[in-house]
Amino acid sequence: MASLPLPVVRLVEQLVKLPGIGEKTATRLAFHLVRTERRDVDALAAALTSLREEIRTCSTCCALAAADPCDLCSDPQRSTEIICVVEESADLMAIERSGGYRGRYHVLQGTLAPLDGVGPDQLRITELVRRLTDTGVREVIIATNPTTEGEATAIYVSRLLKPLGVRVTRIAHGLPMGGDVEYADTATLGKALEGRREM
Repeated sequence: MASLPLPVVRLVEQLVKLPGIGEKTATRLAFHLVRTERRDVDALAAALTSLREEIRTCSTCCALAAADPCDLCSDPQRSTEIICVVEESADLMAIERSGGYRGRYHVLQGTLAPLDGVGPDQLRITELVRRLTDTGVREVIIATNPTTEGEATAIYVSRLLKPLGVRVTRIAHGLPMGGDVEYADTATLGKALEGRREM
């Protein structure tokens, strides 16, 4: 990068810090921004600045939000008897896009990862337990990812919540809509069989 102008080098160095952005992509983005109209670059810079200044954590569900409490926690049309526990705010948005859930949420802001130094104290588990003791929640749906860390987190949270007398469920994992049994891997088929339900 020694032959690039210093401002481009500085931008590339920042862009490669983003997930999924390597040096080639960062350089391509930097040169795209050089060719972009000034007002569009200024709008991007303003959006980045406002992101850091205006985004906060909802004191109820721990999701990233522009207001506290967030719009979902403030919505009187949502059920207060069911909470869906997710790893990150992006997971919450994915479930919202499905349109099939009308309860409340709780964002853990990560998963248990002891090798990376992430234990229960680094997650928003205490806040979840506090919510269950303060309200009339009847069911908690654990919707962590089907990874080693996600499964470990689901088991930990489940064991912590069951003594509180709340129903704890786990989202089903298995075959996607339109998928073929013939082409599914063994782990996916195993989870699909485990998560079977009455018809």
